[in-house]
Amino acid sequence: MAWQLFRLGRWSFRRRGTVVGIWAVLLLALAGGAATLSGTTHDTFELSGLESTEAFDLIKDRDPTAAPDGATARVVFRAPDGATLTDPAGRQAVTDALAALTTDNVASVLDPFTTGTISEDGRTGYASVGYAHGAADLTPADRDALEAARTVAEEAGLTVAIGGDVLGIEMDGALAEVIGIALAFVVLALTFGSLVAAGMPLLTALVGVGIGVAAIATLTGFAELGTTTPALGTMLGLAVGIDYALFILSRYQAEVRRGRPLDEAAGRAVGTAGSAVVFAGLTVIIALVGLAVCGIGFLTEMGLAGAFTVAVAVLVALTLLPALLGFAGPRATGRRTRTRAQPTDPAAAPETDHASATRAAAPRTLGRRWAEGLARHRRPALVAGIALAAVAALPAASLQLALPGDSTKPADSDARIAYDLISEHFTAGANGPLLVVIDTDEARDPAAAVDTATESLHALAARDDSHVAAVIPALTGDSPEALYAYTQQLETARLATLTVIPVAGPSDRTTKDLVADLRAALADLPDHTGARAMVTGLTAVDVDISNALIDVFPLYLAVVVGLAVVLLIAVFRSIWVPLKAALGFLFSVGASLGATVAVFQWGWLNALIGLDATGPVLFLLPILLTGILFGLAMDYEVFLVTRMREAYVHGVPARQAVIDGFTHSARVVCAAALIMVGVFAGFTLTDDIILKTIGFALAIGVLVDAFLVRMLIVPAVMFIVGRHIWWMPRALDRLVPTVDVEGEALAGHLARHTAVNTVKSTKEHIA
Repeated sequence: MAWQLFRLGRWSFRRRGTVVGIWAVLLLALAGGAATLSGTTHDTFELSGLESTEAFDLIKDRDPTAAPDGATARVVFRAPDGATLTDPAGRQAVTDALAALTTDNVASVLDPFTTGTISEDGRTGYASVGYAHGAADLTPADRDALEAARTVAEEAGLTVAIGGDVLGIEMDGALAEVIGIALAFVVLALTFGSLVAAGMPLLTALVGVGIGVAAIATLTGFAELGTTTPALGTMLGLAVGIDYALFILSRYQAEVRRGRPLDEAAGRAVGTAGSAVVFAGLTVIIALVGLAVCGIGFLTEMGLAGAFTVAVAVLVALTLLPALLGFAGPRATGRRTRTRAQPTDPAAAPETDHASATRAAAPRTLGRRWAEGLARHRRPALVAGIALAAVAALPAASLQLALPGDSTKPADSDARIAYDLISEHFTAGANGPLLVVIDTDEARDPAAAVDTATESLHALAARDDSHVAAVIPALTGDSPEALYAYTQQLETARLATLTVIPVAGPSDRTTKDLVADLRAALADLPDHTGARAMVTGLTAVDVDISNALIDVFPLYLAVVVGLAVVLLIAVFRSIWVPLKAALGFLFSVGASLGATVAVFQWGWLNALIGLDATGPVLFLLPILLTGILFGLAMDYEVFLVTRMREAYVHGVPARQAVIDGFTHSARVVCAAALIMVGVFAGFTLTDDIILKTIGFALAIGVLVDAFLVRMLIVPAVMFIVGRHIWWMPRALDRLVPTVDVEGEALAGHLARHTAVNTVKSTKEHIA
């Protein structure tokens, strides 16, 4: 493969105009598709086969006009001092405001006077508004009507706050991208010593991100995708795009320092570092595509979108970067490289002895001194590294998962104000009521079955540890209208719905426990009445999806890690190196989850990232973090250990090979990690809690993996194990294909090619 990549890199360098033209046409075509064909994204996390989602399906099947999973809004009204909402003026203001928000998509409006959602002092109340469609499918007229309702109430002297999911999720990562790009440019300029060289990885990464995001946006015109999907694609595409170009460009400069012609240096860089890029990219793609194993739609689409952007980043690094190097010429080599690029450079020694020649000329860099220090103190360094990682992971033991809601939004946001007002004057659980659906289709006496279920719920609520604030029965009130509606629902829809208001908020652990308690309390209903009960509502859906993710996590981990280990066995021709890499990853993900719990759940230093509320961690973070971080961790493992193996296969003793490989790779790996940390950390400055959580967790994970695991634990282990780290059973060695990521076969092929050309030229000269 190295020889094919060499030819691709050299061809891209020489045919740079063609390569740039192809990528430009592709980018413009996809941008046009995104502008004309893109659709809307949704912000719901759905999973079929759960009790909570089956209840929604049952309601829609029995009553096609119902929209149990449609968008919701809670409009909170607050009367001024000395007035109440029950005064004639206050009542009229609320009534007029609710009349103003009615549109074709509004399925129901429960005013505070009918439902009794008025505080004891009469000053605060809220109305619940249900929509026929999800937040992504609402029209501008629906949102304009909400604002019109606010204006009507405020003109009457009331204070209004609007919460719920009706406003959807707005993923604005523009600031994060600017911060990440700015930091990346500074790191690249310091690494390469050339502004031209620093700009190339940024340019290629932006092209890759542009193509990936434009393709995803175009796809939204044909399929529903989550709001987080394009943002995740941008985050990953930008990070790996810069890193992959960084590794190839660094190798290109090293080849130029050895006196290579520029086109050959580009080919060799793509043939060697490019091989590492291919396999590093494959590990990330495997980890992301592996999310499909979970069988969860929104995770699958996020994984596939992320894998696509990573694949584009690999192709761009292998082709567009050499083309840009061809346009830049010597300006991309850096001042230090141009100064040292002499044909008599010791590094230009024959291929078979290039490691010793390079070592003889290598300066005493910080990386070399660090590696030599680790070699002397390998056992204490290993113990210290493992202890530090274990301590950082301790908070993960108290990890709580939930879907972030209004309680975690900025304190000055409208949704957060509405949430706090409802929590203060009613109960936090009123922000996320639970819905109990009684299916009476096979009940002997439907009304009696509903009564039995209601009694069971009241009995549960009477317990001291029930955490139930109120049970709202299916039949509310004794008016003829209420009785008629209840009877019709039992006769036509063959179901009834009860509402349970928890004491705690939707993301509280006690509310999650309450979902299980409700299901346990109603488990005997089919035996006694023939009816069945299902607990649903957004809170129940959150609980069910979280449990489903936890259940499928071991399978996902086994599949992804297993495939990646097989791939790395082929890359390194070793059993222990891939296993060591996978175990080291566990330290990274543990420390990342621990830091995330400490900041987002415990509130440690949360003000530094603009977080003014604590709560459970994003419920899809563990499995998403595992997939992404595993791929990125293997990136650093491939780039770091490849240079160690390259020295080892050229005859360098195992201990010295680790030092030499570390010396060549550490600086570039550190620069790549800093860039990736900067890109991910930039997303912690957004207001959206989902992007903030994912960005923070990935930034910490990459930081720990690069600087603690790969710079400390990995070389310490390799120093301790010595040459046995490269052990490979003979039977397995014969079965596993040789991929030559070190470029040894490439060097031999080029040497033979040079010798043939020399003989041919000599014969022609003699003739």
